[in-house]
Order: sequence, then structure tokens, then C-alpha cells
Amino acid sequence: MVRKSYPTDLTDMEWEILALIPPAKEGGHPRTTDMREICNAIYYHLKTGCQWNMLPGDFPPSSTVYSYYRKWQRKGVWEKLNHTLRDQVRIKLGRSTQPTAIAADSQSVKTTGKKGDVYGFDGGKLVKGRKRQTIVDSLGLLLKVVVSEGNAGERVLAAYALMELVEERPELLEKVEVMWVDSGYDGDKFALAVWLMIQAHVEVIRRTNKDFEVLPKRWVVERTFGWFNQYHRLSKDYERLPEMSEAAIYAVMTRIMLRRLAV
Repeated sequence: MVRKSYPTDLTDMEWEILALIPPAKEGGHPRTTDMREICNAIYYHLKTGCQWNMLPGDFPPSSTVYSYYRKWQRKGVWEKLNHTLRDQVRIKLGRSTQPTAIAADSQSVKTTGKKGDVYGFDGGKLVKGRKRQTIVDSLGLLLKVVVSEGNAGERVLAAYALMELVEERPELLEKVEVMWVDSGYDGDKFALAVWLMIQAHVEVIRRTNKDFEVLPKRWVVERTFGWFNQYHRLSKDYERLPEMSEAAIYAVMTRIMLRRLAV
């Protein structure tokens, strides 16, 4: 019996684009699990925020779904998919895959009862939980995310995230000329660290008053945080392990970009 469809289900075109999912290992018993349904279940989980064991019964068993989700996290599949799809989105828009401008900012989020070891208090935003340090391109597409304790210093965390990105995909940052940040990243040491890593200058976007205002260039990363909030699994940090929190963010971004590519 064909199950009912959910708004989060992949269309035929989206599934064709997502043909980057790792194939089954050669030899042994052939794979019987429907990988499209595995992906549908994962995206349903991320959108609704439901617990794994509360996935609708017409999906594959929740233990099977989570097993693939965790396996792909360990192998870095979600981050690789994010990079591949981001390149495709930029090409579709007539952009180079190598951005000339990037933006960095952090989002502090509360944790649930299962805090895990990575947990702290962000005194600036008055949030007990974790901090999501993100680096995005000028379109707001994710380049790197690092989840840390809430009291981690923004400049140190941003430098660490940038360093990891340089080590993993140095060619991606070859044309970057500027990094946009807010006043929390101001400082000569941070600017020097960025210059030494990617030879780009840091442009600090400052507020002109205490009232809400849309700041030029900085809104790019703020919009990305808005995309996160559309997926209930990211409304808080529900994960015990920070690497699983990072995987959820990369997976959410893959879903967002699949919709854009399939239009």
C-alpha cells in the first residue's frame, strides 16, 4: 500500500539531485531498505522536531532511519552534501563556486534536559545552552558550522571554524576578499588571524542605535538563522553530542537547497 505523502517528502526531481547518497557496499546481502524513504523520514524529523521513536509508522523503522542518519554523520556525508549542493545552487544563479565575500556570526540556543558535556551560559545573550558558530557565503548558504558551549568566545570560535574550513576545503576560500562580522568580533588579533589564514580583511558592521535595524551585509547570516528556525528540530539544541547538532544543521541546509535546485 502506498503511504500518504507529507509536505517534507522529496519530489522525483529532488531525489534525482540527491543521488549522492552513498551506495550499498558490494557483496553480501543486497540492500532492501528504500533510501528515498530513509531521507524522507530524516527530513520529516528535522522539520517537525519529533522524537525518533515517534516517526509515523508508514516510514521505515525509526531505529533504521537513525542508524543511517548517524552513519552519514560519522562519515561526514551531510557536510559533503551541503558543499556539493551549495556549489550547484551558486552555479544555477550564475555565481562562481568560490565566494568573494563571507559572513560570520553565532546563534545561542537553549538545550533540553539532556545537556551533554558541551554546555554553558552566554552572558551577552542570557542563554543557557550552546552556541552555533556559522560561516556563510554572500547568499547565506552555509560554509561551516561549529557547535560549542554557550560561553565560548565568538572570536576564538570563528577563528577555529575558519581554520577547519581552510584545512578541509582550501580552494573554496581562494577568492575571498572580505569577511563581514558584527562588533562582537572586533579586534586586531582576530583580523590578523583571518588575514593569515585566507588573506581577507574583516569588515565590522556596527549598529548606529539601540533600536532594531536591518544592517547592510550582516542581514545575510541573520537570514540563515531564520531558515534554521523554520525547522523545529533546530528551535533548541536537542542533541547530546555537538557533532549531531552540526549534522542536523547541514542536513537542514541540504533540504533548503534541494527545493531551490528543483524549481
